[in-house]
Amino acid sequence: MVTGDNINMARAIAAKCGIIQPGEDFLCLEGKEFNRRIRNEKGEIEQERLDKVWPKLRVLARSSPTDKHTLVKGIIDSTTGEQRQVVAVTGDGTNDGPALKKADVGFAMGIAGTDVAKEASDIILTDDNFTSIVKAVMWGRNVYDSISKFLQFQLTVNVVAVIVAFTGACITQDSPLKAVQMLWVNLIMDTFASLALATEPPTESLLLRKPYGRDKPLISRTMMKNILGHAVYQLAIIFTLLFVGELFFDIDSGRNAPLHSPPSEHYTIIFNTFVMMQLFNEINARKIHGERNVFDGIFSNPIFCTIVLGTFGIQIVIVQFGGKPFTCSPLSTEQWLWCLFVGVGELVWGQVIATIPTSQLKCLKEAGHGPGKDEMTDEELAGGEEEIDHAERELRRGQILWFRGLNRIQTQMEVVSTFKRSGSVQGAVRRRSSVLSQLHDIRVVKAFRSSLYEGLEKPESKTSIHNFMATPEFLINDYTHNIPLIDDTDVDENEERLRAPQPPSPNQNNNAIDSGIYLTTHVTKSATSSVFSSSPGSPLHSVETSL
Repeated sequence: MVTGDNINMARAIAAKCGIIQPGEDFLCLEGKEFNRRIRNEKGEIEQERLDKVWPKLRVLARSSPTDKHTLVKGIIDSTTGEQRQVVAVTGDGTNDGPALKKADVGFAMGIAGTDVAKEASDIILTDDNFTSIVKAVMWGRNVYDSISKFLQFQLTVNVVAVIVAFTGACITQDSPLKAVQMLWVNLIMDTFASLALATEPPTESLLLRKPYGRDKPLISRTMMKNILGHAVYQLAIIFTLLFVGELFFDIDSGRNAPLHSPPSEHYTIIFNTFVMMQLFNEINARKIHGERNVFDGIFSNPIFCTIVLGTFGIQIVIVQFGGKPFTCSPLSTEQWLWCLFVGVGELVWGQVIATIPTSQLKCLKEAGHGPGKDEMTDEELAGGEEEIDHAERELRRGQILWFRGLNRIQTQMEVVSTFKRSGSVQGAVRRRSSVLSQLHDIRVVKAFRSSLYEGLEKPESKTSIHNFMATPEFLINDYTHNIPLIDDTDVDENEERLRAPQPPSPNQNNNAIDSGIYLTTHVTKSATSSVFSSSPGSPLHSVETSL
């Protein structure tokens, strides 16, 4: 567990989560101690020192984004084990961005996670629940297996169809499989098969086997054995029917037929047998790891059953009623039974192939290898150097904007507070010069009222805007500022403007200008309020309204 919290809190949470166990030899370190152990005298990280720390490390507290990235990179580059370590990281904050990006698999929180963490991750947990990781692993393995199943089935059909079409055209001057028939086979092979094999629901058994290696090829030796084994069976049946089928069924040969001759039963049997073998081979393709029970869980996938039965029904319609458009001739019941018998033979042949140990077939080669460990591009290397700074730059940018906003608020509050205490025009330094003269008139009016009605006590009134602003809820002259500054430029400008000499007042003999008028709730408040509550028809009220 890598966190920025206190080490005592982190240790307590790790104990509740089962990350640390009583009696186990483990390490709980803070960021400073972690860096002291993995760095040399020059401050450089040494892989040998890191390899001594991370196998026992269980909790890393008070860690920075750099520490998280260093730990993930160190485990990935570790040479302590025979195989390369696979690292998964979960995180929700901006600080977790570098580690999420560097990890083999990064999990981000969908609800509490920041945009930086989501962009850097590979998988987003939409419910912020760690148990969803198990479901993600199950679905990930299921998707991988679905792709492998479809490839195994499709490559078998492709190999057989291409060889039959090419060889038949070279030998008999005419392809046994016609163009429209090939379109129907292609529809079975691509659309229907992909829907049938890719909709297999995940099962708990997927979690019982070992995961695939990061460099494991997409087409394994077992898949290659199945592809070649079923291709051999189908080619043997098709070529047998092509050259001696007319003798077995006692029908006219379809070879060397005239160009516009009607469809023959000979080639119709070849086409029908080919489709039946693909249908039953589709059932074999449900298992790609050498399992013998290919019917296991078949009824839990209604889409698969519907597609297989629907394809069989459409095939009956095409053969019996397709006629000249599909180049098909209606077949008898006996001929249909023979086609089904050869198709069911695919299931039996699949059991024969499963008995052959894959380890004995040294001649088979795997296909679809991923990039090796040392085959990293220059762009990936360059990106690894910059990923550690990405989250820190985003965090610093957000802090700067936040502090600048606070600085603007503080500056405005200071200016307004100064205006309230001194009664001068210092609080309007950012206003246009045309407003300054009006503010001077306000000061003259206030001074005149305070001197004229001093000592008078009247009930409080809030009919005047000035008296309304003097109520306790608007008092800010005692406001204490505790907001830290990050941008000193605005403060310096305000201080210079506040220290600048003020323009001379039109009334130099009125001492109330320099003394200032404080908007408080003391005894003078009643006198001030009585002055401010002028009648609507008075000249003072008209001045207030115009201002």
